[in-house]
Amino acid sequence: MRLTQTKAELRAAAAVRPRAVVMTMGALHDGHAALLAEARERVGPDGSVLLTIFVNPLQFGPTEDFDRYPRTLASDLAIAKAEGVDLVFNPSRDELYPNEPSITVHPGPLADELEGQVRPGHFGGVLTVVAKMLHLTSPDLALFGEKDYQQLTLIREMVCDLDWDVDIVPVPTVREPDGLALSSRNRYLDETERDEALVLYRALTAGAKAGMNGPDAVLAAAHAELEAVPSVEIDYLALRAPDLGPVIGPGEARMLIAARVGTTRLIDNISITLR
Repeated sequence: MRLTQTKAELRAAAAVRPRAVVMTMGALHDGHAALLAEARERVGPDGSVLLTIFVNPLQFGPTEDFDRYPRTLASDLAIAKAEGVDLVFNPSRDELYPNEPSITVHPGPLADELEGQVRPGHFGGVLTVVAKMLHLTSPDLALFGEKDYQQLTLIREMVCDLDWDVDIVPVPTVREPDGLALSSRNRYLDETERDEALVLYRALTAGAKAGMNGPDAVLAAAHAELEAVPSVEIDYLALRAPDLGPVIGPGEARMLIAARVGTTRLIDNISITLR
């Protein structure tokens, strides 16, 4: 496994094809390991798996946790090596943004809803860094977790609209045995808050079980669970079509939730079948 920290080193090292990239902000956990394992499976023993680690300042708001976001490069590299990563790109801020960017990606109207309504400008920052990483790594595949479902949807739209020659591969959310979605921010939770955070998954699964009774029943079942833990502050609970448009009739849907547990903000989502 090779660690690169400049764009020149990356270009010189990233020659093997097929090539898969997994983009992260570091603080790797089993969810990231699942992405890397899937990448290795898809490219085979002769392909190349690239991991990017970069805490992207453009996607953090002025009051968010950029400065305290966990940075754990040594343990990240150990996980990467265990999962068969060939190349790690860990640039500095100055390397990736030598000048304050004046041209960025405009993510369209979906970016102003759900997460975007709570975090204005967030997805412009996300898509800008994803576009830069796709350009720098030139992958055949790019793998993203379904936990960040709105992000995944917008990346798919960007790649389609801009005719990027790369397959976007979704990987299911990895959870703790009790259902809590793995997140780098889970380490902020104390014991009491972690127990409270489980209500997000309970609400989602209650909604999924009510799918046979239609959208109103799904939302009612989820809200009933959330009301039992009033200390958890809900930013949004939404039921959408798989492309995050409005739900139209029976079929597959996606329920998304964001909430604050103590000072920690968590997101989650689940697929639901409406009948």
